[in-house]
Amino acid sequence: MGRQFGPSRQDIDIVINWLRSQGFQINVVYPSGMVVDITGTAGQVRDTFHTEIHRYNVEGKQHIANASDPVIPAAVEPVVVGFASLHDFMPRPLARRPGTTQTAPAPQPDFSFPYNGIERYFVGPQDFAKIYNVTPLWTASLPITGKGQTIAVLENTDMNANDWTTFRTAFGLSSFSGTFAQVHPAPPTGTNNCNSPGTNSNEIEAAIDAEWTGAVAPDAAIELASCKDTSTSFGVWIAAQNLLNGKNPPPIISVSYGACESDLGSSGNAFFSSTWQQAVTEGTSVFVAAGDVGAAVCDGASRFTSPASHGIAVSGTASTPYNVAVGGTDFQDYADGTTATYWSTTNGSGGESAKSYVPEIPWNDSCAGSVLYTFEKFPSGAAFCNSSAGTNYLDSVAGSGGPSSIYPKPSWQSGVIGLHNDRKRDLPDVSLFASAGFWTHASLICMSDTSEGGATCTYTNPTDALLSSNGGTSLTAPAFAGIQALINEKTGSKQGNPNPVLYKLAAAEYGSSATPNHTNLTSCNSNKGNKVGSSCIFYDITKGDIDVVCQAGSKNCFTPAGDSYGVLSTSTKSAAAAYRSGAGWDFATGLGTVNVTNLVNAW
Repeated sequence: MGRQFGPSRQDIDIVINWLRSQGFQINVVYPSGMVVDITGTAGQVRDTFHTEIHRYNVEGKQHIANASDPVIPAAVEPVVVGFASLHDFMPRPLARRPGTTQTAPAPQPDFSFPYNGIERYFVGPQDFAKIYNVTPLWTASLPITGKGQTIAVLENTDMNANDWTTFRTAFGLSSFSGTFAQVHPAPPTGTNNCNSPGTNSNEIEAAIDAEWTGAVAPDAAIELASCKDTSTSFGVWIAAQNLLNGKNPPPIISVSYGACESDLGSSGNAFFSSTWQQAVTEGTSVFVAAGDVGAAVCDGASRFTSPASHGIAVSGTASTPYNVAVGGTDFQDYADGTTATYWSTTNGSGGESAKSYVPEIPWNDSCAGSVLYTFEKFPSGAAFCNSSAGTNYLDSVAGSGGPSSIYPKPSWQSGVIGLHNDRKRDLPDVSLFASAGFWTHASLICMSDTSEGGATCTYTNPTDALLSSNGGTSLTAPAFAGIQALINEKTGSKQGNPNPVLYKLAAAEYGSSATPNHTNLTSCNSNKGNKVGSSCIFYDITKGDIDVVCQAGSKNCFTPAGDSYGVLSTSTKSAAAAYRSGAGWDFATGLGTVNVTNLVNAW
C-alpha cells in the first residue's frame, strides 16, 4: 500500500530522521506511508513549527490549541502536509436524544404504548425491516443476513456488552448468529498508541452504532474498535489508522462523529481524505454520518439549541469523495394525520408496530422548516421563528447537507436529476430515518449505564422506553453500514466505495435533468407512502427541507427587516432555503432512502 500510494521510503526516512533531530519521539510509522504518530512537548512544537500551544476558555470549557498555523520547514515541506491535530477540540458524536430539542405540537412518537395519555410508536429493528423492506432478504430460501461479514464501528469509548444482547433479545434478533466484540486495535508496528478508553459520555454513541449495524445485518460480526483520546488525538481516528494499516482491514466501517471542514483546516481535511482513500483502495466501504445541524455544520454541539450563526458548511469527516455521507429523514404521517394508516397500536413478537413503508420528509426540528411552519399555519420560516409561537423551536437541529468547500465533484456524482452543476462534492449521498421524536418517531436502543445518561432497558415501562429512544445521523450511518453487509454477502466480495454503484442505480431510476424518468419520479415519490412503487430502489423525498433558523446579521442568513432571526439561505435578498428537498437528488436527503431488498438484488 505504502509503496503504491505513499511517499518513497527515502522521503519518509528523511522526515523521520529530521523529526528525531528536533527531539520528537517517533511512535508509529504507518505502513501506508501517509501518517506518522509522534510525541513532543509544546516547546518542541514552538521551536520547530513556530506556533505556540495555548490554553483557551471556550464556552466555559478549558481547551489547548495552537495559536497559529504551524510552519512546515522547507527541508520536509515536499512530503509533509501538516498535523492532523494540535488541539483537543474533538469531533462531536452525532446522536440526538429526545429532550434535547422541542417536540412538534401535540406529539405522538413508534413501538406502541401509551405515555402521558398519548399513544407513542418507537422504531425498533423489526419496524425498520418492514419500512425499508429488509425482511424478504432475511426470510428468503437462501437468506441474506450479513453472514460472514464484519462491520467495524469506530469509537473513543467502550460499552456494556450486555446491552447489545439485551437489545437483540428485546426485538426479535436473538435467533440470528451475529456476534459482538470490543477491540482496542494496536498499530502494526511501533509504540502501542491505542489504550482502552473504558466508558465515557460517548457510550450512548457506541451503543447506537453497535446495535443498529446488527439490527440491519443480524448475522454479521460487529466489532466495536475503540481507542482512548490523547491530549491532541481523537481515539476514533487512532482506531481508524490502526485498523486500516493492519493485516485484515474490515470490509465495512461506520463513523458517527463530525467536524466542519473549516474547523479541521487543510491538514485535518487532508488526513480524512487520505484515510478514507486508503480504506476504499483496500476494498473497505466507509459510511459517515452527514451531521445533525442542517447546512450549518460549523455551529457546534453547544449551539444545537440556538440559532445558527456560522453560515453554510458541511462536515469534513463526511465530505471526502471516498466515503458515503448518510443524511437523515423523519416520517410525515403525524403531520399528515395518517398515523393510524401506518402504525398499529399493538406490538408484534419483535416489538414491531409499523404496517408498511411510511412517507418521509427531511429530518428538521427548526422553526425554519417548511413542514413545521406550514403545520403551524405561518407563511414562512422567518415569520414563525420571530413569533411567540416559534420561540420553542429556535434551534438548528436537522439532517445535514450542502456543498463541500474543498472537494470538486467526483465523476460518479453525475447523471441524476437534481444534482447541482456546482463543480463541488455535494452531501449527503443517501439518507435513512433519523428523528429523535420531534414528529412523534424515534429509534430504540439499549444503553443501561445510568452514570453516562443511560436508562434501564425495560421497554415495557413507558418511561424507560422513552429514555431509551434516540435519533441523529448517528443512527443512519451504522444502519447503512448494515445494508452494505447484506450487499457484500450477496455479491461475495468487498465493494470499496459504494457511491459509483448507488448513483448509477439512481440514474437508471430517476433519469437525468435532460431525460427525467417521469414514471419512476412519480411512482417512487415518498409521498405515496404505502402505495409507493414495489420496484423502487430509492424512495424520493420531495416534501420539506433542512433549513434552520439563524441569528440576524450572521453569514448566509436572510432576515426580513426588523426581525431578530432569519433563515439559513443561499441568498441574503430572499429566503432561498438551505436546503429544500426535490425530485431526484437534493441537499436535504441526497438520493433519498432505500428499499433494501431491491437495492441488494439490483447490485
